[in-house]
Amino acid sequence: MIKSMTGYGKAVAQLSTGRLTLEIRTLNGKTCDLSIKSSILPKDKELALRKTIVDTVVRGTADLLLNFEPKDASHARLIDADLVEDYFRQTQDISRRVGISKPQPDYLQAILRFPDIFVGGRQEVIPEAEWPKVEAALGEALQALDDYRTREGAALKADVLRGVQKIMSLEDEVEGYEAERTATVRERILKNAREAGIKLDPDRFEQEMVFYLEKLDITEERVRLRQHCRYFLDTLENEPCPGRKLGFIIQEMGREINTTGSKANHSGIQKAVVQMKDELEKVREQSMNIL
Repeated sequence: MIKSMTGYGKAVAQLSTGRLTLEIRTLNGKTCDLSIKSSILPKDKELALRKTIVDTVVRGTADLLLNFEPKDASHARLIDADLVEDYFRQTQDISRRVGISKPQPDYLQAILRFPDIFVGGRQEVIPEAEWPKVEAALGEALQALDDYRTREGAALKADVLRGVQKIMSLEDEVEGYEAERTATVRERILKNAREAGIKLDPDRFEQEMVFYLEKLDITEERVRLRQHCRYFLDTLENEPCPGRKLGFIIQEMGREINTTGSKANHSGIQKAVVQMKDELEKVREQSMNIL
């Protein structure tokens, strides 16, 4: 089942000390890069919690946010009023120096976001006896994240399937131009010879045409491109986390399309090549978000 690297999950743990909300957000990334944004998580629990998240996320950039709402004032974090006043006084001084007559009304709001103005109220935020509730909430958030990524993955799969199938359809068009291209090249050479007054030896001409057309032959490129497309589809269907491998296959597909374009020597083939490149770029962009 294809999954996206983009996802979101949320869960709540009701503790005796208050309400703990866990949010997990993920984006695409080459490896699993986890950031935990919280000052209330016990250090002795962090390693196990990280492992649990990484095992689920597998690959991508992930952020875990923990927000605690205390049940009563005894567990609330206190504001250091003296420090806030000192910060505000400094903003007044700076405002006068830069020519602002008075501090802006949002200065105080900004100061209240400073983490160092809070004191106390951090002890026993997550009691040891209630840690299983936190683990259960984490499992719930990870399940919500996984469900989200699965839904997004289904949409990604549909998009890349359409793109690869379109490339294969365009490749069939290229094959249809082959006989016409050979005849066009032959006729153009004969026309140029007649206009230049050059009499061609039939046997030598046929021999040179064989050599020339061999240089323009794109049969191998077409065969390899179809093989890469089938390998892409097979990988998409049968591997649980195909994103990284799909990137390598796309590189090979692009190489065959580029070579086809360089050998095309035909307006119809060139047009099909441009369309294939466009479709491949769309597939590349979508595949970058596949787990």
